[in-house]
Amino acid sequence: MTIDIVFIFEALIEISKVLPLTLFMAVTPVLLGIFIGIIVAFVRIQQTKILAPLLNFYVSFFRGTPIIMHIMLVYFGIPIVVDVISKAFKLEFQSSSIPILLFVILALTLSAGAYASEIIRSGILSVPKGQLEAAYAVGLTFSQAMRRYILPQAFGKSIPNFTNVFIGFLHATSLAFFLSIKELTGVANIIASINLKFLEAFIAVGLIYWSVSAIVEWLAHRIEKRVTAYSKGGI
Repeated sequence: MTIDIVFIFEALIEISKVLPLTLFMAVTPVLLGIFIGIIVAFVRIQQTKILAPLLNFYVSFFRGTPIIMHIMLVYFGIPIVVDVISKAFKLEFQSSSIPILLFVILALTLSAGAYASEIIRSGILSVPKGQLEAAYAVGLTFSQAMRRYILPQAFGKSIPNFTNVFIGFLHATSLAFFLSIKELTGVANIIASINLKFLEAFIAVGLIYWSVSAIVEWLAHRIEKRVTAYSKGGI
């Protein structure tokens, strides 16, 4: 058995065509997840009586179960809820009109929110309490102190963790092929099946994942240095 080097390059070109879709499927949930994570982290830190236990369960469930399960629960569960609501209110909208990609984005977003909340919460708690007390001393409110001083420091310390989460979700987009979405791994599998060259096709897609991950790690390292240098000033 020999490796077809030419086919690897041909596969690289063909598979790269869906790289924008794959990046969209990774970036969107992580960004939305960070937004969700900030809210969840604040509620958990403040220990709100009703919301905190519910959000603790949310974080524990999504961090303790496989992402493929989240995708399947959303894909098969949301349509049932949508159709029941549509029927109850006599709406013409049907779950069948919802794009499959939306289910994947929603599932990944919920999962990313759980991971992001724990990262943000840990980052905030790692900032010395004196920073918040000093902010109060100069007349800042809790939200102002968080926005101007605590969160920048927390995010600076959390960049490596967020980088790992993004790379993890970049790889998790390959699970969308179970729902027939043609992302990087899906196209690689199709090309491999048609040409019966599985090794070459997956070497090609592996090189793409590796390259993107390396670029993300390099960018994150540069950003971390800048943010850390800025946040060291404190109040």
